[in-house]
Amino acid sequence: MKLILLTHPASLGSASMPRFAGMIQHGMQERGHGVAVWTSRSSLARLPIPSGFVRKWLTYADQYLLYPRQLVRQVAQQPADALFVVTDQALGIWVPHLAHRPHVIHCHDFLALKSALGEFAENRPGWTGRHYQQLIRNGFSRGQAFISVSEKTREDLIRFLPHPPKISEVVYNGLNHPFRPLQPDVGKALLQQAGGRVSEPGFIVHIGGNQWYKNRPGVVAIYRAYATRHPHPPALWLIGAEPTPELRRLVATVPHPGRVHFLTEFNNEQVNAAYSQAQALLFPSLEEGFGWPIAEAMAAGCPVITTGIAPMTEVGGPAVRLIPRQPSDAAGQVAWAQSSADLLQQVIRLDAPNRARLVAAGRLNAARFDTQMALTAYAEIYQRVLTESRQTVVTPAKRPAGIAGVAPSGLSFQAPSQTGSALRRQQESGAARTVSRGR
Repeated sequence: MKLILLTHPASLGSASMPRFAGMIQHGMQERGHGVAVWTSRSSLARLPIPSGFVRKWLTYADQYLLYPRQLVRQVAQQPADALFVVTDQALGIWVPHLAHRPHVIHCHDFLALKSALGEFAENRPGWTGRHYQQLIRNGFSRGQAFISVSEKTREDLIRFLPHPPKISEVVYNGLNHPFRPLQPDVGKALLQQAGGRVSEPGFIVHIGGNQWYKNRPGVVAIYRAYATRHPHPPALWLIGAEPTPELRRLVATVPHPGRVHFLTEFNNEQVNAAYSQAQALLFPSLEEGFGWPIAEAMAAGCPVITTGIAPMTEVGGPAVRLIPRQPSDAAGQVAWAQSSADLLQQVIRLDAPNRARLVAAGRLNAARFDTQMALTAYAEIYQRVLTESRQTVVTPAKRPAGIAGVAPSGLSFQAPSQTGSALRRQQESGAARTVSRGR
């Protein structure tokens, strides 16, 4: 296959999407496929303007005003059997320029779009954010073949498309690091290098940034409720971005001897060490597209407490402990924090046999999230798209009328086979069997 990956430019400041594209690039090259990576150039974004807000919009202008002209020329120069892989549905504005060619769109989450539609009381974007998301939606709606990272993401995708997609599969993410339990001395040395206070007995850990859906304030609220009722609480480690002033003020309300440490710039091995040394991962997200820390922590032998909604339930399976989603009203939040703190205490106080069973179930469940399995599934779906596009290409004269000035698609596909679905069922049934053996 000849694959052309479209990804975000480095100037956007995101590391996760270029890393995802790099994973596909190297994995497909190792399988003998030809791979090119396309993205927009930094032209306006290179101007010496210090404002972060202005620079962000200059980056968007590079991506969505200047680059499409170049993209149209590039697409026209490619052979008919090239497959265009849009590595993030957030690049949907580019999709109409290649929708008449064989293509696949990877979907990660629809949090921004759902926020723009007013579905989250916790996050209300402004006028520009709402219209930007509408442009993205209009763009990816021209797509016909999709791969989602979870069933929850696929359900959202189907809801937002104006028509059922020709191909829609779920392929779970593969872990991008060999997370595993570490010997205590190894973990301690790694955490000392990272500045972690490992002289303390076990701690509670959260991994994530300040995005609203990561719910760092909810993590602190649970810990505060826990520290209020227990005389010797373990410390809480918040690993990720520097805290906001509001989060620091909330942490100041945690009673002594509760301790909250902010830790930044951990590499994967140091995060692995934190999971291995922690008593539990506390991950009360309000929403996710996948939920990487859940899978990472389970693979590293760390018990997980997370929110009892999809996709957290989908990723955690039977190997996690669940709490409700944090309510929006103040009284409900107090009761939620207290009941969640009770569950946290139960996990911390597990005796050795029960903790070992929970850890073993988590590790077996985490085996579903394998990078090589994901890459194999991607390759099979990519090949299917190419095969079906060769069989059912619609000639230009028979193309349907365009919508809102966007060039219509020139492809139609046969009913999808079960490649990705069968793999997912195999992953899920395999995980169920191994967890059963673990008991």
